Amino acid sequence: MIAIIIPYYKITFFEKTLESLANQTDKRFKVYIGDDASPENPDLLLEKYKSEFDFEYHRFKTNLGGTSLTKQWERCISLSEKEDWIMILGDDDFLDYSLIESWYRNFEKFKGESNVIRFATKIVLEDSKTISDAYIHPVWESASDSFVRIFKGITRSSLSEYVFSKASYKKYGFNNYPLAWCSDYKAFLDFPDGKLIYTINESIVFFRISNINISGQQENAILKKEVSIRFFKDVIINYLHKFKKDQRLELLMTYEVTIKKDRKLTLKEWFFIMRLYFLNFRLMPFVKSIRRFFISILKK
Repeated sequence: MIAIIIPYYKITFFEKTLESLANQTDKRFKVYIGDDASPENPDLLLEKYKSEFDFEYHRFKTNLGGTSLTKQWERCISLSEKEDWIMILGDDDFLDYSLIESWYRNFEKFKGESNVIRFATKIVLEDSKTISDAYIHPVWESASDSFVRIFKGITRSSLSEYVFSKASYKKYGFNNYPLAWCSDYKAFLDFPDGKLIYTINESIVFFRISNINISGQQENAILKKEVSIRFFKDVIINYLHKFKKDQRLELLMTYEVTIKKDRKLTLKEWFFIMRLYFLNFRLMPFVKSIRRFFISILKK
């Protein structure tokens, strides 16, 4: 069975989340709501939906998400019991009514073959005024190919549309980046554990972007840039060998561009990048990296 974990803090769109769970055509799931010492009491909403689906609500005494969102995810996951699969659903996101039904309909296709299952998504902009077209994916895809499509802007990704095995989660955990920015990207390089990602495109997870969630907030823009730089370097150090050669070169360029959007590269960063261009040698990318290096030095 699936454990749907909801790290709760904001009530603004929470009823839409609960309503989508109540409307599921297949109720073979259990919801665990971890209240991060929120000042917004959800008791009335929970009372309204208490007979609609199976859930447990736990209010934590201290706020943890303000200092470490990934640690809040982890303590919410620890509320779960015997379930083998985990979905972390945002308290402002919601599900297509047939999502759980489609999970079980596809289960035999990925059982034992995948540790990470992904659903199609649509983006909901502030107060449901605008909903995007569906983002769909290859039914079977490697973690590296999926990541390349994300960082090239071909597709999008967020935590809510994934279901992952508890065993993989226990093996790898979440990387504790500030704001949990890029922590989901890192997880879905780790959690597949050498297996392909399986996608169920027939059902949708609706991911909301608003001023009250991290994705929509602009005041954290500088920190997000810093974390993105750190994340790309982590990927290059730990995962570059898992990518195809063309993808490695694209990843190196993305890392370089990500830094340049924020500041000039240091000499240490230039040498780090050029060494990898050399180790993954192709004449033009290598020559162009040297040219960019000298242009950067001369501009100082």
